[in-house]
Amino acid sequence: MAVTEPTESVTAPFTAAIAEAEALVRSADFAETDAERAEGLDYLAGGISSILQVARAGEKTHPYFVTSTGPYSKMGLDNPDTLYYHATVVPEATYVVRGVRGTTADLAFQVIRGNYTADEVPGGETAFDDRVIPIADDGSFEITFGPERPGVPDGTHFVLGEGATMLSVREVYSDWAAEQKGSITIERVDTVGLPPAELSTDRIAKRYAVAAKMLTSRVNTWFNFPKWFYLDEPVNTFTAPRTTPGGLATQYSSVGHFDLPAGRSMVVTVPCSDAPYQGFQLGSMWYISLDYVNHQTSLNSAQAQVDPDGMIRMVIAANDPGIANWVETTGRRRGILQFRWQRTDAPITAEQGPTAVVVDDADVPSHLPYYRDNRIDAVGWAERIAVRQRAFARRMLG
Repeated sequence: MAVTEPTESVTAPFTAAIAEAEALVRSADFAETDAERAEGLDYLAGGISSILQVARAGEKTHPYFVTSTGPYSKMGLDNPDTLYYHATVVPEATYVVRGVRGTTADLAFQVIRGNYTADEVPGGETAFDDRVIPIADDGSFEITFGPERPGVPDGTHFVLGEGATMLSVREVYSDWAAEQKGSITIERVDTVGLPPAELSTDRIAKRYAVAAKMLTSRVNTWFNFPKWFYLDEPVNTFTAPRTTPGGLATQYSSVGHFDLPAGRSMVVTVPCSDAPYQGFQLGSMWYISLDYVNHQTSLNSAQAQVDPDGMIRMVIAANDPGIANWVETTGRRRGILQFRWQRTDAPITAEQGPTAVVVDDADVPSHLPYYRDNRIDAVGWAERIAVRQRAFARRMLG
């Protein structure tokens, strides 16, 4: 049978989208230095690779979990403590999700309705953590998602709902070095055991066209997200803890944005929570995490030094203040501030949230009542970074 060659470039829509996205990145007014512009272009490179992966995994008949965002394909202020996965779903089908619960601080599921666009964030129809599902003594579990199934035991079946497009899974670490991730799979009940349809040029062309729309939408959306939820707040302050936008179950957040001219530092004080997970991170104005592997740009309650009065005191600064809880801005004057509490049994109150004060670098010690206990030398700091690097490497390959 003769093979008809396509008359138009299959990849043209995607290459045009790359050029459009690059123009958006280059025009960003918040990129003040070459390093920030380079970060934006690297962010775009990660987005290109991620979008292509996601588009290829978007076949609806044979879903599988892919990494949604990560250290090399960042988006959406990715949490340094979290592994993100997602699979494509349709509301009329039934899916079986099987897995083994690891030892991480949290394992959460969320059904996403719609898509991220430059105008809105998709709704979360169903969001829950593993406490509501039956888990065997060996850590294994099996749950289903799909249309309503009256009479099934609680915690075993979850309704996808109208407009459902994605099942998102998050594994959240507290102690990077000690906790282990689990495993998870998904299969569609009516197609398991059957092969997918054979590929065609038309299907591949549609993939590239979908990927093109996803890429420009992704860049546009995350350009706007800080404006929606952060930049209207007074600079160098935190909001009171509140439920996290987007429908995440049992998660509270406190957010803000910083602007620290040369020679200025922010001292942040927060009670060490009894929530299974409490984490803090800095983000860039691209709304992605800073380098959290080779720099201490994030701290959770398992990693942070806790003072004798039960408070965690962190210093956000470009210059090393010589303390264990230094959170590095990596040379950025402006950026995003984010606290998260997860797997909570009760609301996180304003009293449990952070407070902040901006001071001259030289005055930092006077704002740390346990300064002598907080001190760390260059050798100790290098050891802290080495622990992060090694634990991260094990986490990604484990």
